[in-house]
Amino acid sequence: MSVITLEEIKKSQIVEAFIMKSNEALGALGFTEHGFRHLNLVSKIARNILERLEYPQRDQELAAIAGYMHDIGNVVGRVDHWQTGAIMAFKILIDMGMAPDEVAIVVGAIGNHDEKNGVPITAVSAALILADKADVHRSRVRNQDFATFDIHDRVNYAVEHSFLRVDREKRAITLELSIDIEIVPVMEYFEIFITRMVLCRRAADFLGCRFELVINGAKLL
Repeated sequence: MSVITLEEIKKSQIVEAFIMKSNEALGALGFTEHGFRHLNLVSKIARNILERLEYPQRDQELAAIAGYMHDIGNVVGRVDHWQTGAIMAFKILIDMGMAPDEVAIVVGAIGNHDEKNGVPITAVSAALILADKADVHRSRVRNQDFATFDIHDRVNYAVEHSFLRVDREKRAITLELSIDIEIVPVMEYFEIFITRMVLCRRAADFLGCRFELVINGAKLL
C-alpha cells in the first residue's frame, strides 16, 4: 500500500478529466461553479479545520483529498452525485494503492457531504461538510444575466465575503458572511440554505464544537 498525497491526486489525469467534465456538465445545467476553484478551496478549508483542531496530519491530508475529489460524481449526473462520486473515488484510490482503511474514510466523506442525506461519520467527513457549505460567494455564479437569476444565483451573488473561522480554545466554528441585502434579504439565504446550516451544526457537533453563523456582523446562530 502507498501513502497517497493530495499532490499525487492532483497529478491524476483521470481526476483532472472528471473535474473538468463535471464542471462543464453542471454549467450546462445552469448550476454554479464546481470546478478547480471550488475544489481547491474546499480541500484547503477541510485541511485547515482539522489542523486548527489539532487532528493528526494524516487525517488533515485525507480531508484535503476528500475535499478535492468530492464533486467528481457530477460527471455522471447531479442526482445522487455524492454516492456516485464515492464509488468513482473508491476505484481511483484503490488503483493508486491507497490503504483500504484510508479509502474507506475518503469515500465515506464524499458519500456524506450532501445536505439531503449526509451524516458526519468521521472527522474527515465533518470537515468536508463544513468546508463545502462554507463556499458561498458571487464568484461561483456563472450566469451573467442578472434578470434571469434564480434564487441560488441571487444568494450566491449577494455574498461578497465568506470565511470559516475555527476557534479551538472556544470550540467554535463560525461561518462569517457579508451579504448585499439590496440583492437578497437575509431571510432568502435561510430559505434555501437552512438544511445546509443544520448539517453544518451536526458536523461541528461531531468535532466537539458549536456551529455559529454571522451575517453582516450579526450572530444569527
